[in-house]
Amino acid sequence: MNTIRKILIIGAGRSASSLIKYLLDKSESENLQIILSDISLESAQEKIGNHPNGRALKLNIFDEVARKEAIKQADIVVSMLPARFHLGVAKDCLAFGKNMVTASYVSKELRELDEAVKSKNLVFMNEIGLDPGIDHMSAMQIIDRIRDNGGKLLLFESFTGGLVAPESDDNLWHYKFTWNPRNVVVAGQGSAAKFIQEGKYKYIPYQKLFRRTEILSIDGYGKFEALANRDSLSYREEYNLQDILTLYRGTIRRVGFSKAWNIFVQLGMTDDSYTMEGSETMSFREFTNSFLPYHPFDSVELKLRSYLKIDQDDILWEKLEELDIFNPNKIVGLKNATPAQILQKILMNEWTLKEDDKDMIVMLHKFGYEYKGEKKQIESSTVVIGEDQTFTAMAKTVGLPVAIATLKILNGDIKTPGVQIPTSKEVYEPILNELADNGIIFTEKKVPYLGYNPDTING
Repeated sequence: MNTIRKILIIGAGRSASSLIKYLLDKSESENLQIILSDISLESAQEKIGNHPNGRALKLNIFDEVARKEAIKQADIVVSMLPARFHLGVAKDCLAFGKNMVTASYVSKELRELDEAVKSKNLVFMNEIGLDPGIDHMSAMQIIDRIRDNGGKLLLFESFTGGLVAPESDDNLWHYKFTWNPRNVVVAGQGSAAKFIQEGKYKYIPYQKLFRRTEILSIDGYGKFEALANRDSLSYREEYNLQDILTLYRGTIRRVGFSKAWNIFVQLGMTDDSYTMEGSETMSFREFTNSFLPYHPFDSVELKLRSYLKIDQDDILWEKLEELDIFNPNKIVGLKNATPAQILQKILMNEWTLKEDDKDMIVMLHKFGYEYKGEKKQIESSTVVIGEDQTFTAMAKTVGLPVAIATLKILNGDIKTPGVQIPTSKEVYEPILNELADNGIIFTEKKVPYLGYNPDTING
């Protein structure tokens, strides 16, 4: 194996650091050249460093000629671009006969390339990051094992959260931004959360979402809460769980977060559908007051407490004060901003990770099943703590599975063609084994079957 094989990575963002390091570390033994392309040459150069087997490339993906030329020269392409830009890269990979890997959800347009991808015997691997990605693989490994042993799945619940590590947890919300802050602010909007529980379809509208949480416990890390994701039902087909009675996916936060966040939802601060007048010169206090009734004498604080019935000694009130939303001297400074954009700016002041802070990824699956007439339940969980601000837990859990899959496709270990996600044994088994070698390890425990709750006897 003396031929140098070229891996083109498009996008040098935060999530790419562990991906790049893994491939550079393997480059000598695997005869790889890692070409890291980005609109910013400096970003690419910084991440490649002085590694002899790395090369930084300035690439504007809207420059079709340059994009096609870069893809044509590669042996495999990793797209770390925002999901909406994958299609152009995918069409070029198809045209030039190159395998492709992304961490993003498969779009309808990408799915439509499946037959053409199969006809060229190519692998287009998607959803191979954290969530989606590690969640698919770790869940399917246990689902397949239960089925192979003759068990029948009754319940599947899956939860993931990007949080601040315990040693860096220094605010009342027990939360800091470890990923895109905008996604946190607008989470859950657009449609009701839908899932299935004991054979009954259930829906939670956005305005109720943050008051319907489930308490989770993870050994060594205490209690968490989970709120429903928008669409759990699509996983019935992905995981071949068409007959399952309970299917629920959620996002993990520390206990108490959702109840406090619901204040912003009820006030209207998370709305992203209109812009606010004079937002550029508006103070944080004026922003908060914008959502409260007019009163000639009452303070903003008094109006908010009265409007939402919050006692002055309630921890909820302390959480609001901690965010400085009543400060008349802090200015929004954003032109024509939506409430959600202003709230994001306020939160970023308080929830941005400090230089020495570490992040944490928490994932928990619950599997309820029937085996020889007896109902059983398994819980499987993993907790990953970041090293620093470059090799965060988020970058590690997104980037490592992408990197491992890329090399295994390049080496022919993963070869079933098509536009796909990592739910087959051929894909998940070797990748999970290597993730374990890199410290991403799932712990299983048997618990009493909890699928039937007598409090919901009427469904």
